[in-house]
Amino acid sequence: MAKIYFTEDHEWLSVTDGVATIGITDHAQEQLGDLVFVELPEVGKTVAKGDPAVVVESVKAASDVYAPADGEITETNDTVSADPALVNKSATGEGWLWKMKLADESQLDGLLDEAGYKAIIA
Repeated sequence: MAKIYFTEDHEWLSVTDGVATIGITDHAQEQLGDLVFVELPEVGKTVAKGDPAVVVESVKAASDVYAPADGEITETNDTVSADPALVNKSATGEGWLWKMKLADESQLDGLLDEAGYKAIIA
């Protein structure tokens, strides 16, 4: 079963067998407004925790989405490149952004659970 984590930068990640699926939270997409562009990373690229991995652009602003841990990009959701509004419609579902093989799962220890995340956005 997948374990769900949240970052203070408004990313969510679902981890199963050392692979994380990552996207932005509903709160983040609400703050950004309608997304018009998503720039995804290259598959095979290695990212370090805190590195900008994706750029999302809305009618209001462009924002970086950061890697929540070290790892290698294994897959990107090309559907959101073609239809960025999918992130607005289903930020924590079909609007996921990328998947990565985690280099060190202990880096997830400092992340938030859903209750902790809801507390910081309240």
